[in-house]
Amino acid sequence: MKRLLQIEFQKLWLNKMSRFLIIVSFIVPFSVLILSSIKIDFFGYFTIDLAQTGIFNFPLIWHIIPFFASYFKLFFALIVVSMIANEYSNRTVKQNLIDGLSKKEFLLSKFYFILVYTALSTLFIAIATLLIGLIHSSHTDLSIIMMDIEFVAAYFFKLLGFFSLCLFMAVLIKRSAFALGAMVVTAFVELIIYENLQWNWANEEIATNVMMFAPFTALYNLINQPIQRIIMISSPDKMNLAYDYAVHWYEIVIIIAWTTLYLCASYWLLKKRDL
Repeated sequence: MKRLLQIEFQKLWLNKMSRFLIIVSFIVPFSVLILSSIKIDFFGYFTIDLAQTGIFNFPLIWHIIPFFASYFKLFFALIVVSMIANEYSNRTVKQNLIDGLSKKEFLLSKFYFILVYTALSTLFIAIATLLIGLIHSSHTDLSIIMMDIEFVAAYFFKLLGFFSLCLFMAVLIKRSAFALGAMVVTAFVELIIYENLQWNWANEEIATNVMMFAPFTALYNLINQPIQRIIMISSPDKMNLAYDYAVHWYEIVIIIAWTTLYLCASYWLLKKRDL
């Protein structure tokens, strides 16, 4: 594993764009520390202080920051698809095999890098979230601080599943732009299928239960939007907005199943193709 990681890291670090995106993707989580301390003064009429809204209180903060931070995964999506596409465009796939790497090791080198990157990103988000909470939260009891920390684990699996999908699309299509485009199209197709299920073939509950197994919907379901939860906390009279925002074990199982499928399909494609 160490050898494969070293090979992959050297490839990416020597590429200026990949190196830039890797650095930026690790800096971005800590930019939330700065954002949490910003006070916006609107010409002296009123001031917006995010820390005073209560969104950085424990345990709510464990939900909010991983949810919004997960959207920055698009930075690394570019790296994942390009590290495969570049192998094909530069014809280094065959050279790697000539140099002694098997097709399995070639794929594992990509996946190991994704795994390590995802673990480090999750650690950075956990540290940033904890620091912001300790600075701004009015709750200091350990039991409250640790409540809802499962959203950090959900963040890990959300990134792992998404990057594995990027890996599969890149192996399937071989071109960065087309691979990213195919992912966008897939997301829109899921949305169209959901709307059709909901309005033409079934009701909302059945549509939701069916679509929870779809790749992009499964990723989204891991960390549901926190907006309703914020409104419920700030306005107790809005309890009619209550919804299930918890992280469920079966949602993680679905992502693990999709991740396994992406890897198996990628390996199958590599084995079948004449490189």
